[in-house]
Amino acid sequence: MQHALDLARRGRFTTHPNPNVGCVILNAAGDMVGEGWHECAGEAHAEVHALRAAGDQARGGTAYVTLEPCSHHGRTPPCAGALIDAGIKRVVVAMEDPFSAVSGRGIQTLRDAGIEVFVGLEAGAAAKLNKGFIHLCKTGLPLVQVKLAVSIDGRTALSNGESKWITGPQARADVQLGRALAGAILTGADTVIYDDPRLNVRLGEMPADAFSNTVRKGDRKINQPVRVVVDTLGRVPQNACIFTDGVPVYLVRTRPLGLSYGDHVHELIVPDHHGKADLKALLMELAKLNIHTVWCEAGHQLAGALVAQQLAEELWLYIGPKLMGQGAQPMLALPQYDSMSKIPELHLHDVQPIGHDVKIIYTNLGVTRA
Repeated sequence: MQHALDLARRGRFTTHPNPNVGCVILNAAGDMVGEGWHECAGEAHAEVHALRAAGDQARGGTAYVTLEPCSHHGRTPPCAGALIDAGIKRVVVAMEDPFSAVSGRGIQTLRDAGIEVFVGLEAGAAAKLNKGFIHLCKTGLPLVQVKLAVSIDGRTALSNGESKWITGPQARADVQLGRALAGAILTGADTVIYDDPRLNVRLGEMPADAFSNTVRKGDRKINQPVRVVVDTLGRVPQNACIFTDGVPVYLVRTRPLGLSYGDHVHELIVPDHHGKADLKALLMELAKLNIHTVWCEAGHQLAGALVAQQLAEELWLYIGPKLMGQGAQPMLALPQYDSMSKIPELHLHDVQPIGHDVKIIYTNLGVTRA
């Protein structure tokens, strides 16, 4: 199962919106005869690749798979049926698939065919590998990760908006990894106007070890996440860098503005919520687009609203060794609390030095169900 998990990780930059899945086939004597992983949405699943490699040696053997084999016809045939047809006698599954079209049906299909099925081996590791996919299946909303580069005194930009650079090149390279694992990058109009970012994954800037235990750099193009910009007033200029590479951009409005930016740019209309875009409605729209992980790189207003409304599940802080002083912009725009009992209490998930900076990840900021 550990090897199957390693195989699943090879697809982590290319399978979105599908989950990462690995599979290992042992023959009846217990020898490994086939392996595979899901490489890209719309293509063969892990079990199919492993069974092709195993051939006739799969008959009477055991399959180790990191996620319950599917039992429905999507863009590819069901994997449970492929395992049955191959004559597999035993299947070890890390975790049940939370997707409603599967959710135990694949396991039952195998058992109905007389196959022994064991569930739960390395379930935690399998769940960690697909946390965005699982979050979407369970809550109906994407997993939101709010990323902030901050100074030691908790500032994200000077009063004039200047923020390049609070953190060093190694921390900025690590951010590329976060982007690459997301289905969408969310930001606000001010960030686009002041910084003119591309908000893409720059392969050449990825951490040196990003491709260990995964697909090699040249094997397949990394999926570029779509860009989502909250711009209810149409302030983003038409020559902004985010429009230049052809990757889809969604401009969030509370009413159609009819501005022309190109065929790959779309207006995403959500309800007005106290004069601003309804952020929960926005996430529901992104869920309809089958986006399960949203990486937010925004200013203190949008980032603060996501945290205050309990729509963010993770807070990623990259802390640079700088002091930006009074008047610089705060980390998050949060409501004024009148009691310590009411303030959000975060859960420390990870602390990691990166060059001269420190990355801190807090989790369980709040789960809001659709």
